[in-house]
Amino acid sequence: MDALPTIEHLLYIPGMLLIGIALGFRFGAKAARDELARQEKERME
Repeated sequence: MDALPTIEHLLYIPGMLLIGIALGFRFGAKAARDELARQEKERME
């Protein structure tokens, strides 16, 4: 029985990780910008 991963796994797993990192960065950066804007607005009042 062959236990080596197939080429699909070698591409799929890193691809999913990269997509997850990209989405996490995008949503995290948006949340950070929103929080900074909220703090700035709160400080101006």
